[in-house]
Amino acid sequence: MRSLIAVLLTAALVTFAAVLPAQAQSGAPDVERYINSIRTMKARFVQSNPNGSIVQGTLYLRRPGRMRFEYDQPSQLKIVADGFQVTMWDPVTRDFGQWPIGWTAASFLVKEQLSLSGDLRVEKIERVNGLLEVTMTQTKKPQEGKVVVRFQENPLLLRGWTIIDSRNQRVTVSLSEMQTGLQLADSLFKNESGR
Repeated sequence: MRSLIAVLLTAALVTFAAVLPAQAQSGAPDVERYINSIRTMKARFVQSNPNGSIVQGTLYLRRPGRMRFEYDQPSQLKIVADGFQVTMWDPVTRDFGQWPIGWTAASFLVKEQLSLSGDLRVEKIERVNGLLEVTMTQTKKPQEGKVVVRFQENPLLLRGWTIIDSRNQRVTVSLSEMQTGLQLADSLFKNESGR
């Protein structure tokens, strides 16, 4: 389980790179505006893991810095970003980990203001199976993998992402039933692990 979570939390998606390839420039400003328009979000997610397992749950997000992945039963796994760090715990397996928030795969969603310059490089933007796919790597550590973020177009709507690590293992998160502009309780973003 720890390696699965490590794959999920490895890519640092804090910001996009300053110099974008020509093909990425056309859609990048729209993506930036759309992500910046989301202040709170609740969505159902389906996560496909490298070992072939599929888990589901609910994602809660409040910018800046707060996010919660709450997995459906029988899993008791929870991943919570409290504004500073990400805590992952599973009371059944006693698995526990903490990381700085910038290390999480979905941290681009909780950045105060997403800017298309910084720590990530947009490799390409393309249309695949009716979705807009934005492929990004870390500017300073491109060998550590990449993230492909998927959007529905007209209007833009976040549909999920795939994290591809340095060993080419993939974790894919697909979103549905997304709601934005909700009031979300502070308690959702507190570490309940007791550590």
